[in-house]
Amino acid sequence: MKPVPNSFERKITLKSPRSHVWRALVDAEAFGQWFGVALEGRRFIAGEWTQGQVTYPGYEHVLWNVLVERVEPQQLFSFRWHPYAVNPKIDYSQEPTTLVKFELVDFENGTLLKVSESGFAHIPDIRQKEAYYMDSRGWEEQLSRLEQFLVDSAKARERGGV
Repeated sequence: MKPVPNSFERKITLKSPRSHVWRALVDAEAFGQWFGVALEGRRFIAGEWTQGQVTYPGYEHVLWNVLVERVEPQQLFSFRWHPYAVNPKIDYSQEPTTLVKFELVDFENGTLLKVSESGFAHIPDIRQKEAYYMDSRGWEEQLSRLEQFLVDSAKARERGGV
């Protein structure tokens, strides 16, 4: 059986200024809107845990829980979490976490966003393959949701709504 890779990276070019992409990532409420987590009144602070109830259909039973690692304005946002921790009957708290990193780079008339997740080699064998597959696939969908969030936010600003 082929071993599960330790990490993956996804890239997307967004037609939004870096400052707008940054806000969508580090403003917890904005992040929650596109990611599908109730984060009203929450903040992302390096060294602190942030949690909220998942609102994405089919996963409403999941408590989203991340440890914010780094917040480097307009450049890097990272957090640790338990990948694909969706079974309410399992206590994932003693398992190793993976590291999710968002890196922003100006690109043509927008922003290149790189999202990587690493640390799958340390996830228990029984969960490793599924966690890798679901997270690598999940980030593709989440980046599409982020892109749509940014488009909708730009339209709202044009109308004077935000």
